Amino acid sequence: MKNKSVVAWIHAARPRTLPLAFSSTLMGSFVAWHDRPFKWSVFGLALATTLFLQVLSNLANDYGDTVNGADNHHRVGPARSVQSGAISLRNMKLAVIIISIMALSSGIVLIGMGVGFAPSIDWLMFIVLGIAALISAIVYTAGSRPYGYKGLGDLFVFLFFGLTGVVGTYYLHTGYIPGSLWLPAASVGLFSTAVLNVNNMRDVKGDTRSGKRTLVVAMGASWAKKYHAFLVIGAILALMIYTLLSFKHASQFIYLVMIFYFWRHLMVIFKNTDPTALDPQLRILAIGTFFTVIFFGLSLMF
Repeated sequence: MKNKSVVAWIHAARPRTLPLAFSSTLMGSFVAWHDRPFKWSVFGLALATTLFLQVLSNLANDYGDTVNGADNHHRVGPARSVQSGAISLRNMKLAVIIISIMALSSGIVLIGMGVGFAPSIDWLMFIVLGIAALISAIVYTAGSRPYGYKGLGDLFVFLFFGLTGVVGTYYLHTGYIPGSLWLPAASVGLFSTAVLNVNNMRDVKGDTRSGKRTLVVAMGASWAKKYHAFLVIGAILALMIYTLLSFKHASQFIYLVMIFYFWRHLMVIFKNTDPTALDPQLRILAIGTFFTVIFFGLSLMF
C-alpha cells in the first residue's frame, strides 16, 4: 500500500515534464557561461527552484482540474491522481502548500545569491517576479478563476517558462541583460508553449465538455496545428537569428541537427486526426526542446 502511495505521488509530480522545465534555467546559464560571469550557486539553486515550481504547477493542476471538472472519466491522457482517487483532495492541497513553501524558500536564497540579501531594487523586482511565478503556477487551473480556462495559459507559459526563466537566470548570474538574450529566451518560451498546445490538442474534447476554453478549443483543430507549426518553427528561427548575430564559426549551428527531429514531430501533428494519439508527442517535444538547449549551450561553451 505504501509503494502504491509513493507511485501515485511520483505520477502526480509528472517527472516527464522536468526536462522542459529545466530548459529555461539551462539556457540562461549557458549564455551566462559564454558571456561571463557564471555562478555555480545560482545555477544549482535555479535548478532546484525550477524543480519546485514545476512540481507545484503539476500538483496544483491535478487538484484544480479535478475540482473544476476538466479531469473526469472522459479524460484522454494519463489518469490524474486526485480524479482517480489515488490521492485525496485534502492531501493534494496540503502538498501544494508544502511545495509552495519549498519553492519560495529556494527562490529567496537564489535571489540572495544572485543580487544579495539586502533589500534593493533588484532584490524587490525578483521577489515580485518569484511570487508572481508561484501564484501563476497555482491558479493556472486552481482557484475560483483559473486563467487556464480562459485561453491565457499559452501567454503565461511563454512569459514564465521562457522570457522570465531565461532572462532572470542570466541576470542572477551576470547582473545585466543584453538585448540579444531575448532571442534564446523567446525560443524556450515558444517551445514550452508548443508543449502546452500539444497537451491542449490532445484534451480538446474533454476541455470542450468541461468548459475549459483553451486556445485550441477557441480556434479549432486546423488552426491549432498551424499555430503549433508557428511555435516550433519560430523557436528554431529565434536561435538561428541569435547565432547569426554572434557568428564566429559554423559549429555554432550544431543544434540544427534537431531540425529533422522537429520536422518528424510536425508531420505527426499534421497527419494525425485522432487527438488521443497525441500524448506521446508531449514527451517527444519536451525532450527535443531539452536537447536543443543542450546542443545550443555546448556550441556556446566550446
